[in-house]
Amino acid sequence: MNDLLCLGIETSCDETAAAVLRQDGRLLGSVVASQIDLHEAFGGVVPEVAARRHLERIGPVVRETLAQGGVRSEDVGLVAVTRGPGLAGALMVGLSWAKAFAFARQLPLVGVNHVVAHAHAAYLEAEPRYPDLALVASGGHTDLLLLAGPTGVQVLGRSRDDAAGEAFDKVARSLGLGYPGGPAIESLARTGDPDRARLPRVGLFQGSLDFSFSGLKTAAQSLRRQGAAPEDIAAAFQAAVFDQLWERASLAQRQTGCRRLIFAGGVSANGYLRQRFADALRREGLSLLVPPLGHTTDNAAMIARLGLTMYEAGQRSPWDMGAEPVIHPFKP
Repeated sequence: MNDLLCLGIETSCDETAAAVLRQDGRLLGSVVASQIDLHEAFGGVVPEVAARRHLERIGPVVRETLAQGGVRSEDVGLVAVTRGPGLAGALMVGLSWAKAFAFARQLPLVGVNHVVAHAHAAYLEAEPRYPDLALVASGGHTDLLLLAGPTGVQVLGRSRDDAAGEAFDKVARSLGLGYPGGPAIESLARTGDPDRARLPRVGLFQGSLDFSFSGLKTAAQSLRRQGAAPEDIAAAFQAAVFDQLWERASLAQRQTGCRRLIFAGGVSANGYLRQRFADALRREGLSLLVPPLGHTTDNAAMIARLGLTMYEAGQRSPWDMGAEPVIHPFKP
């Protein structure tokens, strides 16, 4: 049974991705076709442009993935695909392709929650230790999740406005750094002093674990208009983002008793944030688990990982499964 091959498909935003993951955890192939160059001129992702590029790339990306793993299409035994959340048009491309591939071969199909899959990316190289506490921070989401079991997910907190990665992009744009903003801010911050550009800290909302980054973003943009040095703003912004993420995560740890924090999503690729989390958790006698660096941003290996977990738990998706740009209530 451990030789079952899962084909994962991911098209929730601006990456066309496919992966082949064996049930024993061996990743045979993984390809991500980025659209960064396409959307850079707009300073962000244009949904219609993203969907059209997915249509062009999905077939070649899957073929390249299968070839990379030495896998024939008839060797695939399961198809997992992102059903949401994400951009409606982009999701439909991946869903339609995955359904056609699975239906033509009469393979089981599993629709996967993109946010939960980011957390499960950490299980590509580590074993689950339920319950696990997961912080997923990306361009579209900032969610604090309790992974109670293979498919049991409880939302502890989420962003009330801008996601952390979205705030990074907007602050970077105001500093003239271009898109995507996360890597640019991290690089610039290395030469800055956060104490020369003080930014506010957003406290808890009446004890809830929700996040808010819009005010922090606006304050950073205001400092730039006042003439503060870009490198100091970048350093101060990163520090303020960490403080808010850590405040919520540490409180959630105390409430749940989890001994490990999964830090996942595109924002978790930030080396400064990873180190700050590792140091803070070590002081508390806790541990940090992050996905492999190449699987922090959108990818299909994480879709295949969660898809296999759901399949093993007996879950299947119907052929009439639709895209869910906003998944509510939150489901795995």
